[in-house]
Amino acid sequence: MDVALPILLLVATVVIITTLSRRVSLSAPLVLTALGALASYLPWMPFPFEVDPEVILLGFLPPLLFAAASQTSLIDLGRNRIQILSLSVFLVLFTALGVGVVAWLLLHSWLGLAIPFAAALALGGVVAPPDAVAATAVARRIGLPKRVVTILEGESLFNDATALVTVRTAAAAAVTAGGASLFIASRDFLIASIGGAVVGLIAFKVIAYVRTHVTEPVTDVAISFLSPWLAYLPAEEINIDGAHASGVIAVVVCGVLLAHKAPIIQTAQSRVYERMNWSTIQFLLENLVFLLIGLQTRTIVDAVVHDPNIGLGSALLVSLGVLVTVMLLRPIFVMPLAWLWKRPFSLANALSLREAAIISWAGMRGVVTLAAAFLLPENFPQREAIVLIALVVTVGTLIIQGFSLGWLSRRLDLHAPDPREDALQAAQVTQAAVRAGGAELDRVIEDPDAPPVPADIEHALRAQAERRANLAWERLGGGRDDSEAPTEVYRRLRTAMLQAERTKVLKMRDHGLLDHDILRTVMSSLDIEESMIASIGDREEQMRDRMLLTPEGRKGGCEDLRDADSSVEPETHDECPECIREGTTWVHLRLCLTCGNVGCCDSSVSRHATRHYEETGHPVMRSFEPGEAWRWCFKHNLLG
Repeated sequence: MDVALPILLLVATVVIITTLSRRVSLSAPLVLTALGALASYLPWMPFPFEVDPEVILLGFLPPLLFAAASQTSLIDLGRNRIQILSLSVFLVLFTALGVGVVAWLLLHSWLGLAIPFAAALALGGVVAPPDAVAATAVARRIGLPKRVVTILEGESLFNDATALVTVRTAAAAAVTAGGASLFIASRDFLIASIGGAVVGLIAFKVIAYVRTHVTEPVTDVAISFLSPWLAYLPAEEINIDGAHASGVIAVVVCGVLLAHKAPIIQTAQSRVYERMNWSTIQFLLENLVFLLIGLQTRTIVDAVVHDPNIGLGSALLVSLGVLVTVMLLRPIFVMPLAWLWKRPFSLANALSLREAAIISWAGMRGVVTLAAAFLLPENFPQREAIVLIALVVTVGTLIIQGFSLGWLSRRLDLHAPDPREDALQAAQVTQAAVRAGGAELDRVIEDPDAPPVPADIEHALRAQAERRANLAWERLGGGRDDSEAPTEVYRRLRTAMLQAERTKVLKMRDHGLLDHDILRTVMSSLDIEESMIASIGDREEQMRDRMLLTPEGRKGGCEDLRDADSSVEPETHDECPECIREGTTWVHLRLCLTCGNVGCCDSSVSRHATRHYEETGHPVMRSFEPGEAWRWCFKHNLLG
């Protein structure tokens, strides 16, 4: 009970606070940190309250990094590799050195404490790396552009190795009163990075091989739970003349590669199970981390109060100086670098100055900073003051930058993509996938060696595929009246049918007519279908607030799109003439950019826009819905 009750209280607090924070649009990590700091001073709280740093580094960090890496695109990391490398290596070293100089001047020259420069440099390494959990939690909450989020995630996933090597090398030099050469520091960094990457790659190969031979979802998910430590622990065990391979890099490499190969090495059911389980684990762990950070506040402050070498007031002043230094060094590094990428070097995917500004302000510190501070040896010079400085920097960046980042992004007019733009690209991908499936069905039916396919089966397969494509397109369009689109009608009626089916199954269960295994199988299939239907309309209300243009990367996809006349005069302005003549109802309207004909979309009964293309050969149409300006080439099946 001594262990179970505190864990229960911690988890309950996380669930309650995150739920309330979401309802009032506050950042749960920031609220949990502040609440933990206040709670640490309550009279019934255990004191001293200190979390073993090994618990954080071994228990929390591997699964959190693995979860974050599993949601990161390998393609996006490769596309932004120069920016991520610059931030995760050179910015960390720049920050560590800058903080080291400022901290040494404040502690040694101003306060007159006997602290070697190596100890101040170790402090710089402690506070240098922004945190993956903090960056992801805040960036996703306020809705930053996807590219900015990718760079922040990539930076915070890989920068820990640079920081921890810096801390280890400088701490060893400070404790032994010796010097650490540039050669030793470079060697340690290479062993950490290359060794970690190799171990992560090997772990990925082994886990992927095992997963290809496991088809039972529960077993596969259990393997995924082991994966972070299967990569982290072997890497940390590698010790070459005192230098360790980076478990952090091993976990990140393994997680990114497993996520990239998941559609090949896992079954669809395993992927669904894994996403659901990991989302819950990530939610609990990342929020627990911030609560635990806050709960250690009183212990850290008390240690400084009882330190005869430095008073609390002096320590707080030094902490504020380091906090300001940390916050200033990042834009000092990022803004000129972004200008260099854009101007002299003409990097193809260089950051814009607005993107650089938001990235330079998104430097929230978190769990790694405090864990690294607590890992400093007991005989480390001014250890208690350095731990307090780490706490102030962590809490200060979370509060100052975390709360102001949303305001800055709005001032810079940087926001996540319009949900309708995502829906537009999803519609194109779905259309291409459905077309490929239809071609495969044609091949199978026309194969003389294949068994014949009944006509009703062929019709059902084609109708199901067509409904999927139409559903993706129907998520677009501002709507001209209150009538339901065909797939909306299907969703409403099928939901009612599923509820009736579930009620009938439960009645049979209550009368003892069903074996439990059969009941579980039937209920599972009903739940999966209903969850898929329910998820379709989750973001529909967000799809009508801005003009929907073609995404920049898709413009001019073929010669027909490039040559299309966007200023053609429509024959009508708010109806499909063919539908009026035939007495049918349209869903969305499309405008032919060759002759101005207005026709209904493929979700409509008569599909007049497609029929117009088939009859005339006019290749390009534009959406004729309010708030939309995207185009489509029938000939090449491309957005433009």
